[in-house]
Amino acid sequence: MPIMDGLEATRIIRSSDHPRAATVPIIAMTANAFDEDMKKSVESGMNGHLSKPIEVDKFFQTISRFVKRK
Repeated sequence: MPIMDGLEATRIIRSSDHPRAATVPIIAMTANAFDEDMKKSVESGMNGHLSKPIEVDKFFQTISRFVKRK
């Protein structure tokens, strides 16, 4: 992202006064796949971390954790 990275964006979202700031799901989709990258995602406040190339099954499993079925 040209202005800020996803880690910084997540920290800003989580620290905002918006009523859903603490609960809106944020999932990293990145080429950074090392354990330290995943740790940084979680520490910034993200709910998940998917590395590229995306594994379709893992993608849907991760997304399904945050989708409410009616």
